[in-house]
Amino acid sequence: MGFLLKLLLTAIITYVLGNFLPGAHLAGFTDAILLVIVLAILNAVLKPILKILGFPITVLTLGLFLLVINAVIVLLADWLLAGFKLDGFIAALIFSVALSLVTSVVDMVVD
Repeated sequence: MGFLLKLLLTAIITYVLGNFLPGAHLAGFTDAILLVIVLAILNAVLKPILKILGFPITVLTLGLFLLVINAVIVLLADWLLAGFKLDGFIAALIFSVALSLVTSVVDMVVD
């Protein structure tokens, strides 16, 4: 039950962010649900690989390169989904930071 609640709350937040943030365009709520699912799959499969490959750069930048990795994951989701579009890398970076912050608050409240 907690998983479905987190999925639904994250989809609502993603929908609001997609309509509120400049440079992010989301077609509808079903696209927000699909975006949350695609981001979860990309974070589970691709993010660990990118973290290992980017470890030296992450150490040199004191962890700031992880923001770039998150933005790349969001750009991949943009490429995979037709209902979600970003205007560029900066929009992906802002969207990923905002989504991470709000999702961490939701995780603290739901858990």
